[in-house]
Amino acid sequence: MVSLHRTIRNIRRVGLREWWRQMQYIGDAKSGVLVGTDQFGNRYFENMNGEEEIPGRQRWVDYAQHEYHASQVPPEWHSWIHHIRKDPPTHDPVVKNLTPPWQTPWVENLTGTRGAFKTYNTVAPKINAWEPKTISRGA
Repeated sequence: MVSLHRTIRNIRRVGLREWWRQMQYIGDAKSGVLVGTDQFGNRYFENMNGEEEIPGRQRWVDYAQHEYHASQVPPEWHSWIHHIRKDPPTHDPVVKNLTPPWQTPWVENLTGTRGAFKTYNTVAPKINAWEPKTISRGA
């Protein structure tokens, strides 16, 4: 829902360079308040002005990597983006005290990349392929 007035307003707020980057990555011009940053370098924004943003689309993420996908968003930020939690993880005391010491750090899903998990077999095969044995003819 891009109008000329909204586009010009957002160019003035975020600057021409950031506006062009947003148009290339998310396909929309948005301006809002930086709420926080996660361990991957992703930046999270919010604009609660009802006249500027469509309800339900006032929170968004600016990915740090060029090749981005949804598994690069940690669970605590995912719950904030999808309006499951009201406060962002940087301000929510429950989320700050929720992480147990034994929990491993969040990593993105590596399926389809070189870092993906691949199984290998350590057992001898039960069925062996046929290998023809040839004997040379005597002359």
